[in-house]
Amino acid sequence: MKREELLARLMAQAASEGGELVTLRAIVEETSELTADRVLARLGMSDARAQKDLGELRELLRAWRDAKASAWKAFVGWAVRAVLALLLIGIAVRLGAGDLLQ
Repeated sequence: MKREELLARLMAQAASEGGELVTLRAIVEETSELTADRVLARLGMSDARAQKDLGELRELLRAWRDAKASAWKAFVGWAVRAVLALLLIGIAVRLGAGDLLQ
């Protein structure tokens, strides 16, 4: 039985019996699952490969985040080294190391 048919039967049952709590919960559950199936179908994620595709996308996103974090750490490391080198050059000039080179 398809979800649409089951939902139609539950709606008919609720209409005839006055809508008991169990019937209403079943209607909500079936409606939710039917809606989720439709959304996945519209997104093109209803086939058998969808789970694998999502896994690959998550892996790709994780790799991108790792690469971005590594690049940021490398940039900060180089910036700190450059600042320290400039500081040492400034100290050397201030102490007269330029006179020693002449």
